[in-house]
Amino acid sequence: MSQGATGGDGSLPPDEVAAGNTTQAQAWNGPDGRYWVRQRAHLEERYRRLTPQLMAAAGIRPDSRVLDVGCGSGGTSLAAGRAAAEGSVLGVDLSRPLLAEARQQAAAAGLSQVTFAEGDAQIHRFADGAFDVVLSRFGVMFFADPRAAFRNLARALRPGGRLAFLCWRELRENAYLTVPFAALAPYVQLPDLGTPGAPGPFSLDAADRITALLGGAGFEEISLTALDEPMWVGTDADDAVAALTAMPMAQEMLSEVGEETGARARAALRDALAAHQGPDGVTLGCAAWLVTALRR
Repeated sequence: MSQGATGGDGSLPPDEVAAGNTTQAQAWNGPDGRYWVRQRAHLEERYRRLTPQLMAAAGIRPDSRVLDVGCGSGGTSLAAGRAAAEGSVLGVDLSRPLLAEARQQAAAAGLSQVTFAEGDAQIHRFADGAFDVVLSRFGVMFFADPRAAFRNLARALRPGGRLAFLCWRELRENAYLTVPFAALAPYVQLPDLGTPGAPGPFSLDAADRITALLGGAGFEEISLTALDEPMWVGTDADDAVAALTAMPMAQEMLSEVGEETGARARAALRDALAAHQGPDGVTLGCAAWLVTALRR
């Protein structure tokens, strides 16, 4: 895959993005990608209770060859690199801004065994059996064709290689979204987070769907563990409001209402978040699946 050529918006050319994934490529090379770069440290802190559980499940050895799917700004790739000190880590993502940040972070950490590539993991031609471990932190729910994507990832793993990923359970179980949404609902039009099974943050919320997809892709010993953890969203209510309302999704919602309504929405959001403030800052519950499997 050419690393130099891009679409007019900085995204990968259409022939290097799977059919149906171009919207994701455009978003992550636009406002979403820029937001995640600006908020990198804040967002990494959100996952501080989940990331160690993913890394433990991945079973990375010092000499492991690791593929990090949807690596974003590189938080999990760097963690994998520290575990695979004598091995290698390849982080793959659609977002050029996030990959630039990831490369800076890896260089600053002195992790020369961690490299990054701009690519669509659904169709990218990884060498057969090139990896011992494939991992992903909330990066596998957005494929237009998840069956093809997981088959491609299985092909990239050696026989007996390990897959480990995190994905969200049902929206109603995730207070980190339902609490802000409930506060904002009287004032703004809430976003549509997708229909069940369609590409989106909750496309893999059903355990039977995950099991069927992975089994059909060539995986065995499939295991799902429900994780329920508090998610840190800010040092205090004001910090949490600032971070949440800076999200492109929130910016779009608030831009569609007047200044007075927007102020009321922000005040309602602050009150809702203040109710969840404690010694550790503002925390809201999150519910995820920790999924592991082995390639047949």
